[in-house]
Amino acid sequence: MSTIVASNHKGYRDYNVLETFESGIELKGGEVKSIRQAKVTLNDSFARFEDGQLFLYNTHINPYAEASYMNVEPTRKRRLLLHKSQIEKLESKLTQKGLTLIPLKFYFNSRGFVKVEVGLCKGKKLYDKRDDIKRRETDLTMRRMLKNRR
Repeated sequence: MSTIVASNHKGYRDYNVLETFESGIELKGGEVKSIRQAKVTLNDSFARFEDGQLFLYNTHINPYAEASYMNVEPTRKRRLLLHKSQIEKLESKLTQKGLTLIPLKFYFNSRGFVKVEVGLCKGKKLYDKRDDIKRRETDLTMRRMLKNRR
C-alpha cells in the first residue's frame, strides 16, 4: 500500500508517458518530514544525467520549520537512486530526440521509504492536447447518456 504525496498533473497533460520507473531519492535533513506533510511541488521538474548518475532538478520541497539551521535549499538538485542496469537503459533511450525524464509522483512505499515515479516522456503538440480534451469530453457525454438511460 503506497501513499501518494504529490503528483505532476502538468506532466500527464503536456507529455505522452512512454514508460515509468520507480526510483529512490537521496534526501537530507528534514526533507522527509516536509514530504510527509505534502509540501512538495513537481511543476517544471525534470531529471538529467550527470557523470553516469541521474539527478532531479527544480523539485521544490519546502524547508521543514522545526529543522532550523539543518534546512537545505528547497530547489537543490537531488540524486535519484536506480539500479545500474536501469540507468544504462534510460541513458540509451534518452539519446533519442524529443525524449525527457519527468517526475510523475512522490509517494511512500509500504516500508515507509520515499519513492519517485519517473516517466520517460515525449512532449505533446498542441493538436495532441486538443484531441485528448475532445476524447475526454465525448467519453463524459457517453457516460452521462448511459447513466440517464438506465
